Amino acid sequence: MKIVQVGDPVLRQTGRTLTKEEIRSREIQDLIAAMRETMYDAPGVGLAAPQIGLSIQLAVIEDKPEYVKEAPPGFLKERERKPVTFHVIINPKLTLSEGERVSFYEGCLSLTGFTAVVPRARSVRVECLDHRGEPRTIEASGWYARILQHEIDHLNGTVYIDRMHSRTFSTTDGFNAFWKDKSVAEVKRLLDWER
Repeated sequence: MKIVQVGDPVLRQTGRTLTKEEIRSREIQDLIAAMRETMYDAPGVGLAAPQIGLSIQLAVIEDKPEYVKEAPPGFLKERERKPVTFHVIINPKLTLSEGERVSFYEGCLSLTGFTAVVPRARSVRVECLDHRGEPRTIEASGWYARILQHEIDHLNGTVYIDRMHSRTFSTTDGFNAFWKDKSVAEVKRLLDWER
């Protein structure tokens, strides 16, 4: 499947909710399988239906162990990043925690080659339907909470550049050359992003 890039109007629309009957249909089950493969091929940790041109409330998520096996332990600890098994969220309702907001660099499969620091809630609650149309409640924190917020944003016509600290916006090459080994606190100080 082709991943659409920013500029495509579908990325700015609120997706249509799905009924339980639609979710259980062969069409949606095949779509879920195709989205999973597209996410793996990219590779990414999440893919929302609008990113493949469909304005519906469906996203697939998985943060595979191999995606972080080379990452330094301090990097993983700071981001509270742990593997997340494959699952589907449909018609999600997101509740952000009242507590701490955390800022880290994010990328997006619909903004190929770019990254920026995005503030997000440290923990969230998501009420949704699963791939069978059954109700599910997810309590998540750390990187998993960030993935959920990012994908649910897509379902509501929002992309990370709408939430980023604009002074941190960079090409991936620029990030790797200048910012990759710096803490977010150091990036904040150097770029004075609250100016």
